[in-house]
Amino acid sequence: MTGINRVLRALATTAAALLALTAAAPGAVARPEPKAPPEFVDLHSVDPTIITEMRYTTAHNFMGEPVDGYRQPVCILTRPAALALRTAQRSLLRQGYSLKVYDCYRPQRAVDHFVRWAKDLDDQVMKDEFYPHVDKTRLFEDGYIAEKSGHSRGSTVDLTLVQLPAVPTRPYEPGEDLAPCYAPQGERFPDNSVDMGTGYDCFDTLSHTEDPRVQGEQRANRQLLKGTLTGLGFVNLAEEWWHFTFKPELFPETYFDFPVARRSVAGH
Repeated sequence: MTGINRVLRALATTAAALLALTAAAPGAVARPEPKAPPEFVDLHSVDPTIITEMRYTTAHNFMGEPVDGYRQPVCILTRPAALALRTAQRSLLRQGYSLKVYDCYRPQRAVDHFVRWAKDLDDQVMKDEFYPHVDKTRLFEDGYIAEKSGHSRGSTVDLTLVQLPAVPTRPYEPGEDLAPCYAPQGERFPDNSVDMGTGYDCFDTLSHTEDPRVQGEQRANRQLLKGTLTGLGFVNLAEEWWHFTFKPELFPETYFDFPVARRSVAGH
């Protein structure tokens, strides 16, 4: 055997050994992403007329960046919650309105992202819009951020009403001037929803569904949304006019962590 052949054979043997070690190394094989149980569905497959604006897939939220676990702008819910929204939508369409969802199922990894952000007191990029009156040091104490969310159980949805015909909402441009979420509707970030008195995810007491300062058309819009949904089994969170949970929950004690993506509910 020539010297060159011996060198080539030694290199080949070394390369093969390295490949074998890599294949056997812990973590070398990627773990498959968890999928949703069969009780979960894509809301669009149940009612394609409900408008979807999944804020956490975008930078237009209180953190100013897309949230971990939100891969695609799809609303995933337990089937009973989705069917109840379909019934609500049929009623609202006859009145000239449509539901619009902002958030549905939320993976635990997204909640963990919220918690990390809340603990970073230097990051206040979106304060002027989403929490102008709230000191970031109080987000946990005041209940705006928590380490667990009912959204992760799959039967909670954040939503609003849109008067038909719906006008598209323009995209948010990162770095643009921010207006307080409680400002008059014409001064807030433009949203094609009806006037609810505040924008979505507004960390302010004006977001309380029954806040007495909210009157007139704004109060009537909140009552229309709440009355329609509570009559179908949804329970409103008193501190957030947009937040509703369908009862009884299929998974009242389980906090899921599969990603928000169509593949998570493929075939359901």
